[in-house]
Amino acid sequence: MAEETKTPSQLPVEQPLEALNDLGSHIEMKRSGAIDGWSIAYGELTVASPLSELISLAEMLKTDPTCRFTSLIDITAVDHPGREKRFDVVYHFLSMWQNQRIRVKVAVGEQEMVPTLTEVFPAAGWYEREVFDMFGLLFSGHPDLRRILTDYGFRGHPLRKDFPTTGYTEVRYDEVEKRVVYEPVKLVQEYRQFDFMSPWEGAEYVLPGDDKATKAG
Repeated sequence: MAEETKTPSQLPVEQPLEALNDLGSHIEMKRSGAIDGWSIAYGELTVASPLSELISLAEMLKTDPTCRFTSLIDITAVDHPGREKRFDVVYHFLSMWQNQRIRVKVAVGEQEMVPTLTEVFPAAGWYEREVFDMFGLLFSGHPDLRRILTDYGFRGHPLRKDFPTTGYTEVRYDEVEKRVVYEPVKLVQEYRQFDFMSPWEGAEYVLPGDDKATKAG
């Protein structure tokens, strides 16, 4: 069977470094003193912004003729428990006009309110609800800030690094009561960590398939 060849339009296109440098310099010029800096890594441009400048930066990225980042692709967050400003809220924008992508990163403290982008990008509504649900960050001015992935009455925020692996409650369907019930998590045995690469802590049993390697040796 002949090897399939991909046409140039099917191959992944990495953004030219020169174009990204020009874009970063343009944003720095337009937002002089209003951004914390920008950098390029792995073919993508990242702009760091103060929380107070987030909305004006988003408006500029959307309306500026050189940028035209008219699509908000995603909003997510990163948890840094040991940092004073514990979270990074990360916004991903796409300019179909310029065929470019950009990432905007904002450092946020645990008690700080993040201004909503729903007035600039209506798609931010669901993305911000997801960040609220998973990380517990609050977005001021959001028209409907409630959980979107977890159940009503869910305790905690699962993507925080201090959230327990087991969660706080167990959800199951009770055949006797014919309804979903919530119960405290009960573990028969506490978690144990096994290092199977250590000769001192490795398991005694032979995994399926390993016996062949032993016989061959």
